[in-house]
Amino acid sequence: MKALAARIHHARRQLRGRAAGALLLAATLTSASAQPPAPTPAPDLAVQAREAWTQRDRKRLAALVDAARAQAHPLAGWVEYFDLNARLGDLRQPEMDAFYARYPGSYVEDRLRNDWLLELGRRRDWANFRRDHAAYVMRDDREVACYALRAEHAGGARVDVAAARAAWLAQKDADDGCRELAAALLDAGLFKPGLVWAKARQAAEQGRPRAVRQAVALLGSPALGRKLAALQDNAGRYLTRQARATPRADAELTALALARVAAADPAQAGDLLDETWGRLPADLKAWVWVQAGRQAALRLQDDALAAFDRAARLAPELPWSDDALAAQARAALRANAPAVALRAIERMSDAERRDPAWAYWRARATRLRGQPGDEAAARTQLAALAAQPLGYFGRLAAEDLDQPTPLPPAPAPLTADERRAAREHPGLARALGLIALGLRGEGVREWNFSLRDIAPRGDRALLAAAQEACDREVWDRCINTSERTRAEIDIAQRYPTPHRAELLREAGAARLDPAYVYGLIRQESRFVLDARSHVGAAGLMQVMPATAKWTARKVGLAYSPDLMHDRDFNLRIGAHYLKIVLDRFGGAQALAAAAYNAGPGRPARWRDGPVLDAAVWAENIPFHETRDYVRKVLLGSAVYAQVLGLPGTTLRGRLGASVGPAGAGDAGDAPPAASIP
Repeated sequence: MKALAARIHHARRQLRGRAAGALLLAATLTSASAQPPAPTPAPDLAVQAREAWTQRDRKRLAALVDAARAQAHPLAGWVEYFDLNARLGDLRQPEMDAFYARYPGSYVEDRLRNDWLLELGRRRDWANFRRDHAAYVMRDDREVACYALRAEHAGGARVDVAAARAAWLAQKDADDGCRELAAALLDAGLFKPGLVWAKARQAAEQGRPRAVRQAVALLGSPALGRKLAALQDNAGRYLTRQARATPRADAELTALALARVAAADPAQAGDLLDETWGRLPADLKAWVWVQAGRQAALRLQDDALAAFDRAARLAPELPWSDDALAAQARAALRANAPAVALRAIERMSDAERRDPAWAYWRARATRLRGQPGDEAAARTQLAALAAQPLGYFGRLAAEDLDQPTPLPPAPAPLTADERRAAREHPGLARALGLIALGLRGEGVREWNFSLRDIAPRGDRALLAAAQEACDREVWDRCINTSERTRAEIDIAQRYPTPHRAELLREAGAARLDPAYVYGLIRQESRFVLDARSHVGAAGLMQVMPATAKWTARKVGLAYSPDLMHDRDFNLRIGAHYLKIVLDRFGGAQALAAAAYNAGPGRPARWRDGPVLDAAVWAENIPFHETRDYVRKVLLGSAVYAQVLGLPGTTLRGRLGASVGPAGAGDAGDAPPAASIP
């Protein structure tokens, strides 16, 4: 009966939300355009179009376009977008121009233009590409960026080779646009084979074998392609049977094979370099040592710094990727080698070095190095970061300097005119309507595109837009939009407390700190009730079904998959699971947050080794997602403690003083992961 009641409650809430979304959207857009009221639209017309697009049902899409136009549907642009996108390969420029004219300045215009530019690039229609690209607003598609440079080259313009090189190297996955650019510039002599091999090594370092194959294929040698296929199939066998140290192309392939060995066993790769492949060129041996160092650092192995040192001595001028330098810096912090950490940070790109993480660790390493003047320099660097105490590293810096971290004062109330401008913004209205209809992905993209128009108007306009989302309980847009402001900070928007009575009840029942639960939910789901991750984690607390079933059995609760999107059950099962994990790690919030994200087995292994400052331990979490997650959960928990008037407002207090090997109290029945299988 409980499961049936949950299904009924969830269905009713969805129906109410979708109907209200359609009515709200129609009313808002009518007000914004100051036109006579249109006929009441079918509430799910856009949803039907999305479904037909997924099925590539062209006949149904055509009928839906006719219906949307007849009804003056407020989301007619989206219905037409789905229709045109489904038959992009058959379209001609006049049809696109007509669509642009019907929806000028809208997200769907620019979204379809992005899709059309990709199609024009695949057709090698450079004349139309150049014309359409001039009106392209978003400019955030890497493949389009490569096609744009290729179109310039095809039109006889002098290509900025540095920009082309940067665009190609920024490509992560193998795509046609960047391959076409690289091939054309290689044929023209503007790219050299050495750059192709550098791209192949970069792709190998990033773990992208398709991009490696695409790069090597540009060299036009079937023999090289066959050898690459062999080493990607079995690197050890390739090294034994086919690898060579000369000529240069074969040496490059040997280095790629050794890097694959390093990914599985860094020590074995080092042994092979020393015992078998000493005749490789110095720069390639150094690159392989860098890969061995990266992999050892990710495994938290003590010999990571030795591998990095071998690389530096072999080829001092060899450029390293920012990822490799970050791995060296983290390994140095873990090994209490501040001078090495500083050298790694100084070698990073300007953009990476300016990141708050490395600004903070540069200050900490400077202080730890202890040379004359280091303390004063470190305090100056920390003070600059402490000016932003709502960031993880800004708050750490402030606490390191014993500075208070009060919440900023609330901004002046929004005026009626400011509220009206946000309420009548067509793009925001469409976004909220799409989200209410269950088209969250489309709604989020529409919303973010609209912020391009709103952000230049200043903080007040952003606060007004955020408030529109807050008022409709679209908490992810509320929070993310408010976080864009610079001078006027509204903590009530950035750290809202929805479901407060229910959350306090469930946190109390599980004997948990409510601020910690709020911090975790804010990061997990942004308070989106029906959130579902790509791996199946569901609801406010993003609990995996298997984890929920395990936890329910553990604490004596009835469980059914239908309950996962029931708010109260999701809070209850998530809170109990979090309590189990927290108890397993002796109340250590950093370890428990890492376990909630990555599964308890991983942080149990990550804590082995030396006793570390807790912030250093968190920085050395091998998974980028989990590292970022722990930072944000703990920062959010500290801020929510201030919002709720609870203890535990310092970040250091939540991190704890140190992390080291588990004590006897940490053993027991290991729970599964909450959000990562």
